[in-house]
Amino acid sequence: MGNTNRYPNLSTQLPPIIFGTSGLGNLYVEVPFEEKLAIVAECIKHAPGKAVFDTAGKYGAGLSLESIGESLRRLNVEPSNVLISNKLGWYQVPLTTTEPTFEPGVWKGLENDAVQKISYDGILACFHQGNALLGDYTAQLVSVHDPDEYLANAESPEEEEKLYRDILDAYRALTELKAEGKVLGIGVGAKDWKIIQRIAEDVSLDWVMIANSLTVHSHPKGLIDFIEGLGKKGVAVINSAVFNGGFLVGSDYYNYQLIDKDAKEGKALYAWRDKFWALCAAFDIRPAEACFNFGFNIAGVCSVALNTTKSEKVHINAAMATKDISADFWSVMRQEGLI
Repeated sequence: MGNTNRYPNLSTQLPPIIFGTSGLGNLYVEVPFEEKLAIVAECIKHAPGKAVFDTAGKYGAGLSLESIGESLRRLNVEPSNVLISNKLGWYQVPLTTTEPTFEPGVWKGLENDAVQKISYDGILACFHQGNALLGDYTAQLVSVHDPDEYLANAESPEEEEKLYRDILDAYRALTELKAEGKVLGIGVGAKDWKIIQRIAEDVSLDWVMIANSLTVHSHPKGLIDFIEGLGKKGVAVINSAVFNGGFLVGSDYYNYQLIDKDAKEGKALYAWRDKFWALCAAFDIRPAEACFNFGFNIAGVCSVALNTTKSEKVHINAAMATKDISADFWSVMRQEGLI
């Protein structure tokens, strides 16, 4: 599809930690702007070189984009000193209901809603709106966001094929943006890795972001093999949501869904986490450190995206890239049937 030249050595240019920004869009909690400014400042301070931010129009219906742009502007950060990835497919519209319709119950304190636009024209509209929301900054890495969820709307094989053509049309637009020099690289961000695999066969990608799929709790062999293959092809792999949406480090949400503690599946998740936490405590390891270490040290993975709503946690997250965890810990994890 179009220009097949990949962004040169993207996997070697991305730092071990990419700063996720769903929290800047008020994921689960409403965060004051002053705290968002402090978070961005800490990200700039603790980035190993150029700071890389991952965002999306879906994050707070564009609020994350606005927060990043305004924070960087106030911090007087030169646009050339940051790399912004914008996952496209959701377009900001006015809020006309009591709460946003695009993901009810997840985003707090929003003044806008979002509608999905995955098509040739739709993805371009999302791209231009995203840059407008960023203000003085532009997204240099772009992708189609949640194509798996888009395809899941199909009610028949024929409709699914039509929706997949919409996705390919969106990538045709992104490929043209790259050929025109308006972006550096194109990728994909999704939770269902098999959809990423399908897209990778039809589109020349520079990078992929796997969300919720490759964690210490969930790591299917087929996915591990696929990621290793991508790495050998020079496609950068970013592992996102290595805490399964926060659950592995204390949240009651697993992959962004509130868990029913009384259901069989919920009880099993909490039981696994209790054993995991106990083992981490026995080895004097923070659960977050174990999650990062597992998610990062997989062949083909070049970066892990971490997100926080607390500025004081940024330097702690950044330090996880160099945290050494003994092989004994992983041996016991296997013996206990946790991995």
